[in-house]
Amino acid sequence: MLNCSQPNTLSLLEALQPVFKLSSIRPVMNMSTITNVSISFTMFGILGVVRDTKINSMWRNEFISWDTEQCGSSWITVPRKLLWVPDIVINEFMEKNSAPFTPYSYLMSDGFVIDGKPVKVVSSCRLDIYTFPFDIQNCSLSFNSYLHRSKKLILYFLSKLLENSKKVMTTMGEWELVGIKMKKFVFPSGDGDLYEELRFYVSVRRRATLYVVNLLIPSCFLITVDLFSFLLPPKQVDRSLFKMTLILGYTVFLLIMNDLLPVTGNTIPLINVFLSLCLALMVASLLETILITNLLFGSANYSPVPHWISVFVLHILGRLVRLPPKPRDVKDNTVIQNPAAQGSISDLGCDFTQQSGNQGSEEWIQVGLIIDRLLFALYILFILVSFITIIIIWRQSHNIA
Repeated sequence: MLNCSQPNTLSLLEALQPVFKLSSIRPVMNMSTITNVSISFTMFGILGVVRDTKINSMWRNEFISWDTEQCGSSWITVPRKLLWVPDIVINEFMEKNSAPFTPYSYLMSDGFVIDGKPVKVVSSCRLDIYTFPFDIQNCSLSFNSYLHRSKKLILYFLSKLLENSKKVMTTMGEWELVGIKMKKFVFPSGDGDLYEELRFYVSVRRRATLYVVNLLIPSCFLITVDLFSFLLPPKQVDRSLFKMTLILGYTVFLLIMNDLLPVTGNTIPLINVFLSLCLALMVASLLETILITNLLFGSANYSPVPHWISVFVLHILGRLVRLPPKPRDVKDNTVIQNPAAQGSISDLGCDFTQQSGNQGSEEWIQVGLIIDRLLFALYILFILVSFITIIIIWRQSHNIA
C-alpha cells in the first residue's frame, strides 16, 4: 500500500517512485504467482489488408495500490516505460508498425494497468476470391507472449470487440466489417510448459457496388444489345459489321477495366468466368451471323437443297420455329400433242433451268432463315441457363462463406 503525504498528484507520483524502479521485473510478490493479462482491440479502419487498430491490454501490478482518499485520485497516467509491460506480439505482422507512438498508460488505485496503443497492421491473409466481388474474407490476428509461458502469464479476452469497432469505424474503403470471433489456443512448449495464443478471426465483406456498376451491368447491357441484334433483317442490314464493332468495344472495355479485377488469390474468380462467357457468346453470335450471311447471299452458287435437309430443316425445324415452308405453285400436267408446239417447248428449256435454279436459291434462303431463328432461340436459352447457373453458384458460395 502506497502512502501519500498529501491528497494530490505530486505526492502520488512521489510515492510511486520506488515502484518505477521495479519496471524490469514481473509485478508479483511471489514469482510463482500468475499474471493475468486481458487483451482486446478496437478496429478503426480497413484499408485493403492494412488495418488501423488500437490494442487494449490490462493486467494487475501487485506492487501498486493506494487509498483514493489519502492520495486524492483513483487513477493516474504514467509513462509506459516506467511500468512492466507484457511482451505481447502479433504474429501476422508483415511490416513495421507505422502508427503514432503513445507513451502513456493508465494506472488505477487497485493496481490495474490499462494500456492502449494504436497499431497499423499490415498482415498476411489468405484470400479466397472465388466469389469476387461478393466475397467475404476471414483474416486472423494472433496475440501471444514472446517470452512468458502459461505458468507465468495467462491471456484472457475482453468482450464487445465487434460493437466497439463498429461504433468508432471511420475508414473502411471497399470493405465492411462483418464480425469478430475469438478463440484461445494452448500449445506445448519445448520445456514441458504450455504457451497460450489468443486468435481473433476478423470477417470483412467487400462492397460490391463499384464492381457491379462498372463491370457486371455494362457486360449485361452489351450482351442484351448483341441478343437484340438478331432482330436485324440479315438481307437488308450488315449484321456482321455491327457484331464485330460490339466485340471490339467489349474487348477494349475489358482492357480498361482490368485493373478492377483481383490479381492475387488461390482460385480463379467467378467474375472472370462470367466476363469470358460474355465474350464467348458474342464471338459465337458473330460466327452464326457469318454462316447465315453465307447461306443467304451465296445460295445462288449452291446445288439444290438435299432431300434430307429439306425434310429436316424446312418441314420439321421450320414448324418448330414458326417458319413453315412456302407453298409451291402446283399446276396440272398437260400432255401436248401438237407437233408445232414442240419447238416452242425446246426454246423454253433454258428459261426452265433458270427458274429451277431460282427455286433452289429460295430454298437455301429459307434454310438460312430457319437456322437463324433456331440459333436465336438457342442463344437466348444458353444465356438464361448460364447466367442463372452463375448467380446460383455466386449465391451458394456467398452463403457458405
